[in-house]
Amino acid sequence: MSEIKLTQLSHGGGCGCKIAPAMLQQILGDVKDKLPYPHLLVGTETSDDAAVYWLNDSQAIIATTDFFMPIVDDPFDFGRIAATNALSDVYAMGGTPIMALAIVGMPINKLSTEVIRAILQGGESVCKAAGIPLAGGHSIDSVEPIYGLVAIGIVHPDRLKKNSAARAGDVLILGKGLGVGIMADALKKDALSIDGYAQMIANTTQLNSVGTALSAIDDVHALTDVTGFGLLGHLLEMCRGAGLTGEVEFKRVPVLPVALKLVKSGYGPGAIGRNMQSYGHDVHFADGLPSWQQRLLADPQTSGGLLVAVAPEGVDEVLSCFQQAGFGQAAVIGTMKDGMPGVRVI
Repeated sequence: MSEIKLTQLSHGGGCGCKIAPAMLQQILGDVKDKLPYPHLLVGTETSDDAAVYWLNDSQAIIATTDFFMPIVDDPFDFGRIAATNALSDVYAMGGTPIMALAIVGMPINKLSTEVIRAILQGGESVCKAAGIPLAGGHSIDSVEPIYGLVAIGIVHPDRLKKNSAARAGDVLILGKGLGVGIMADALKKDALSIDGYAQMIANTTQLNSVGTALSAIDDVHALTDVTGFGLLGHLLEMCRGAGLTGEVEFKRVPVLPVALKLVKSGYGPGAIGRNMQSYGHDVHFADGLPSWQQRLLADPQTSGGLLVAVAPEGVDEVLSCFQQAGFGQAAVIGTMKDGMPGVRVI
């Protein structure tokens, strides 16, 4: 559709574009303190997935935004991935999306109107699949292509799922396989197979709408999605919010099959190193754990899976929800335990 590869127009791609966690903390500083608004149920204080504002006893509004540079060259697929990723933050709060707005930044001197339109059509297709209108947005002429959504949703205040409410003894369940950042790096280097690309697209365009069903399960205590900071980074946010230690059994962590081969061959984006530099001091790896396994756990995911902390008696119900929603790789990966906030990988 375009002679110019979208990924060649950007210095990063997908959620790997995120500012590293440590630098982000320096930038935010005291901004992450709890804001003095009693109806603001979720703000910046626990690095949760979206802001949530109380409207009445049966409704709270969820607001979030997410956008990034191309992770693939196909414009329609880029739009689909970006939109799916943005809506995930609403589902990660246990909510239901009701509307979206487009965020569009394009180098109009380099990309044709047909290519730009295809990106927008990809986003529109995902909103249609989610049953919501793409009701407007804002566009600018930018140096690098950027696309994403402002996503608005609703949730019953009693069903709101934060990332900070896990309890000791909770079981950790991950909804999608890891490896998207590794596969994206291989794609940029012309080393991703056709089968690998298909796995990557299927993973990144699968809506995390199961989060709405999970919100109705009382045994689900905490919920987040795994994106640019990798599984370790987002689990650390969960641990810090709850004041607990997360223990992960690597052998139980689902991985996209093609990504497993690629990471062992050395593929992976620079964001893996930035992630580990930011939070590696709070992660303890078992002796002898291969470096490729450590890198995989810090791999930035784009439109990654939901991470659930659920009481042991609710595990079967959560896994059933995932299976019925078509998440075939969903699996138990560890537990939350008493201890200093951090992650232990065995």
